[in-house]
Amino acid sequence: MDLSALSYQKFVHFALEETQRRTTLAPLPSQEKFRSIKAKDDKTMLHGLSFSAPKIRLLRSLTIEGSEAVKVLDFAAFSKPEFDLPIFCANFFLNASLSIVVLDLNPLYDVTIRSDYKDKYYIKLMSLGQKYAELLPWGGKVTSESLRFFSPIVIWSMLSSKKYKHDILYSAFMDYFQTWLELMDQAVEETDALKILRNREAQHKYLTWRAEKDPGHPILKRLIGEKLAKDLLRNFLFEGVDTLGTRTFLDYFPEYRCKDGSINQRRSIIGKSYETRPWDAKGEFIGSEPG
Repeated sequence: MDLSALSYQKFVHFALEETQRRTTLAPLPSQEKFRSIKAKDDKTMLHGLSFSAPKIRLLRSLTIEGSEAVKVLDFAAFSKPEFDLPIFCANFFLNASLSIVVLDLNPLYDVTIRSDYKDKYYIKLMSLGQKYAELLPWGGKVTSESLRFFSPIVIWSMLSSKKYKHDILYSAFMDYFQTWLELMDQAVEETDALKILRNREAQHKYLTWRAEKDPGHPILKRLIGEKLAKDLLRNFLFEGVDTLGTRTFLDYFPEYRCKDGSINQRRSIIGKSYETRPWDAKGEFIGSEPG
């Protein structure tokens, strides 16, 4: 597949323009450091943008382009802890043979446990997920550890690049991001200090998981080296992991502790995964028997 004509820049431009129509974006200091990074191959470029807004703690994008070998978009939006909004998440990877897509409004709280949170944000959105479920079919095994950070409307797809449809993915991205912006517009600021604290901890738990177990880390390490890749993960992509809370990865996920006190590098400890979508069309969890 010829990747030279494909770009994720229009995804980023759309998201920023739509956001600016609804609120005021202010650039964050991290943007300057990560705005443009040349990879070790002298061909691939990494471009980062990061902003905040009255209700948004962090809105950031990372694109990896310039090389015909791979295209990547990592786009996310995190609300301030005064709001319990889901986390907008778009992770797209494309090379000559494979397309991987994760697009979701990641729940701040595990919807397989918190039915109140699911009802608040997702029940009315199930038709959105169904709209793209056939066009971007379920991509196979998802570990039970990762599933707790997915919602019933998640798009998780892994296809041959020959079946990649840029326009369909762009349409899905637009629909999902506009939905997130509408939720942001409707969000009412929380005043209960305990609930704000819980929101902050829930977001910190998510950031801690992603900073440690993000599947994009090996690609970043190969492109820009271990030191800069870690800096990019902790101080840009998942900024807040070192400031929103003090709990460590093993505090949140003790099952990953090795005998020597280090973190087990395996993606899954439980060893269970879901071959098919574990939610039905109404958003009910039907994945109690992982494969």
